[in-house]
Amino acid sequence: MRSYQPDLTPPWKKSAPAPEVPAEPDLVVEEAVTGFCGAVIRCEKTAEGPTVTLEDRFGKHRVFPMAPSGFLLEGRVVTLARPSAGGPVRPARTASGSVAVPGARARVARAGRIYVEGRHDAELVERVWGDDLRIEGVVVEYLEGIDDLPAIVREFSPGPDARLGVLVDHLVPGSKESRIAAQVTDGNVLVVGHPYIDVWEAVKPSSVGIGGWPVVPRGQDWKTGVCRSLGWPENTGAAWQRILSSIRSYRDLEPELLGRVEELIDFVTLPD
Repeated sequence: MRSYQPDLTPPWKKSAPAPEVPAEPDLVVEEAVTGFCGAVIRCEKTAEGPTVTLEDRFGKHRVFPMAPSGFLLEGRVVTLARPSAGGPVRPARTASGSVAVPGARARVARAGRIYVEGRHDAELVERVWGDDLRIEGVVVEYLEGIDDLPAIVREFSPGPDARLGVLVDHLVPGSKESRIAAQVTDGNVLVVGHPYIDVWEAVKPSSVGIGGWPVVPRGQDWKTGVCRSLGWPENTGAAWQRILSSIRSYRDLEPELLGRVEELIDFVTLPD
């Protein structure tokens, strides 16, 4: 029989236990060992003990044991606990996946800007990143195309304290867009893009309730062709509102767009 061994560690040397935090849906935490950061999707009981499933901003899921002191919340070590039934659910992040800042005021607009090609692009960026952009003081403007991008950049007069980020549709090797983007060489300008013909395609088909984005033959107006193929009324404005209303958060967007917008926000908000 093992004898009882008293804990002789002085009280002032004992570490305080990490605070328990209910693992409410949408709470954003970082797993302490792997560094994986994501939002809580669900908690489950397993034979090995309770687990929590996290989803990162690119839609990747990982399951972790709810070990004591196993997570970081805004830099603090915490222990996740199963939320009480019927407890309040308080979103802890913005639609882009950033930690929400309740009551934060919009920052005075920076001199730097983010340009996107069209109104639909601007509305999508606002829907997902609007809260973040207001806190950072970043204004998004749309250009109605990038054919005159080099002249637009010269007129903007970018500098270290006024960086310019540009989001381009269909930025793939050999495209017209890639040739135009290559003409912009100013170090205070960052031109990035996604591979989709239009920003509509950057919305996950499952979020819109379709099996996939149709292939539209060359020579046809792409948006009209999409409406026709899907059996929607050939009203592209109404179709876009249908698509836009299906976007609730970054989870509804393809990673190829998510990464590029985050890159632009980081670029224009770098310290002077």
